[in-house]
Amino acid sequence: MRAVGYQTSLPVEDDQSLQDITLPQPTPEGRDLLVAVQAISVNPVDTKVRMRAQPEAGSWKVLGWDAVGVVEAVGPEATLFAPGDPVFYAGALGRQGTNAEFHLVDERIVGAKPKTLSAPEAAALPLTAITAWEALFDRLEVNRPVPGAAEAILIVGGAGGVGSMATQLAARLTGLTVITTASRGETADWSKGLGATHVIDHTQPLAAQVEALGIGAPAFVFSTTHTDEHLAEIAKLIAPQGRFALIDDPESLDISPLKQKSVSTHWEFMFTRSMFGTADIEKQGALLNEIARLIDEGTLRTTLGECFGAINAANLKRAHALLESHRAKGKIVLEGWE
Repeated sequence: MRAVGYQTSLPVEDDQSLQDITLPQPTPEGRDLLVAVQAISVNPVDTKVRMRAQPEAGSWKVLGWDAVGVVEAVGPEATLFAPGDPVFYAGALGRQGTNAEFHLVDERIVGAKPKTLSAPEAAALPLTAITAWEALFDRLEVNRPVPGAAEAILIVGGAGGVGSMATQLAARLTGLTVITTASRGETADWSKGLGATHVIDHTQPLAAQVEALGIGAPAFVFSTTHTDEHLAEIAKLIAPQGRFALIDDPESLDISPLKQKSVSTHWEFMFTRSMFGTADIEKQGALLNEIARLIDEGTLRTTLGECFGAINAANLKRAHALLESHRAKGKIVLEGWE
């Protein structure tokens, strides 16, 4: 089967950083699905793993987690899907990725593809939808008020993939006032289009901008990027006893400024359930089915930003480079095989 992989962790500019390759088609076991991949999206985790995970000598590492496709075959213990079913999912960190014609995935973390979306539109959703949902409803518990706080959430990095989904979920499924950050006109407009009530500039101090809105101190802050740069301002602006969540990977993070306000801090990592085989692993598949329902009824929409063409090394390099520039808007998707 055709795939894109690498043997050495290299900067994306290097010709060998991602390569078009041929690999054996895998065979499903246990509760696996073998999915014929139609479309994928690219996430910051792809770029991070490319630079951190060195495959064994002579072997290939295939990246990619988001995928839309059709079930080709099922393992002997699989019961949730059958060959021919259209599906979407975000995969597991410890397995080969979705940048391949055929991919194995545990059926418990798979959802039925939204009926009203094309393959590229659906491919934009799984990883970011799961991350945003778990951050808002499982970690921050945004439906549980903070006494005396403004019923508001600040989402740092509102135009990114996770920020785009978090904005929609907060705006459509809660009564919170949604404040996001952006630094360009086009990304501010994108964020407002997804449901943000206010957009502030994350290149300027955040606390004064939030105060100027006149709504009070937000109960919740969700930081999707550059948390170490913004933490001092977050500590100033968040309400006492507020709740703070983050998803990025600062080299170090001193959360002691949050102590005086008794702010609880939560790290969200959507691969936890699949990585540790948690007792509630099936919740991820159920979550994707709920996202599909909300999409099909018109409550949520895709966050597809750009489609870079067919799934190949050249187009994946372009996608990795754009993500590493931190200037992407929404999700980057690739579709089909040449």
